[in-house]
Amino acid sequence: MSPKYRRVLIKLSGEALAGKAGHGLDENVISRVVEQIKTVHNMGVEIALVIGGGNFWRGRQGKNMDRTIADHMGMLATVMNSLAMMDALERQGIPTRVQTALIMTSVAEPYILRKALSHFEKKRVVIMACGTGNPYCSTDTAAAQRACEIQADLLMMAKNVDGIYDSDPKTNPGAKKYGHINYLDIIKDGIKAMDTTAATMCMENDIPVVAFGLDEENSIVRVVCGEHIGTIIDNN
Repeated sequence: MSPKYRRVLIKLSGEALAGKAGHGLDENVISRVVEQIKTVHNMGVEIALVIGGGNFWRGRQGKNMDRTIADHMGMLATVMNSLAMMDALERQGIPTRVQTALIMTSVAEPYILRKALSHFEKKRVVIMACGTGNPYCSTDTAAAQRACEIQADLLMMAKNVDGIYDSDPKTNPGAKKYGHINYLDIIKDGIKAMDTTAATMCMENDIPVVAFGLDEENSIVRVVCGEHIGTIIDNN
């Protein structure tokens, strides 16, 4: 197998890393992800990661909490996931750096675009934590923004389901899966595959997205090598 893309950004949901427990971290899930990232890394592909924090905290949990505070707590949750992923990657011999949009130099570098690009040149995986550093912005938006900034060839959205459906497949057995959908339809129809801000950003910068199931066999490698799994989102 050979890669189709030179540089990719992989968005992992925190919930996906929790496995069946739904919270915390499942080391078996992380190991499977790391093995695939190692395979892709060894192909020479430059890899960035954005990881959500929903396995530890979601802003909407704080129903009576100030939204800004709740969102900052969510950003801290992404740092925990990012540090865990860095540890797992480096134990497999993959040089990795965590960069954060909030300054916390005791545990990670500040996010600086030129430094991230320098890490790619040195064959390092870069994990971008704390979202955009701003409340009221999802990690989907952060992934889209970082993908635009690093000029990624593809934004990969690894989810708990195997693509995008017209309704929730968990509650509707007749839900229809999209093989391909364009950004205008995502925005116009309010499809909850990625938030509107993220979809608009990718649309305007012509960055394709593949939404796929993380638990599918070898799914990360297959997407990087151009196999059509999940749902493709682009301007076509």
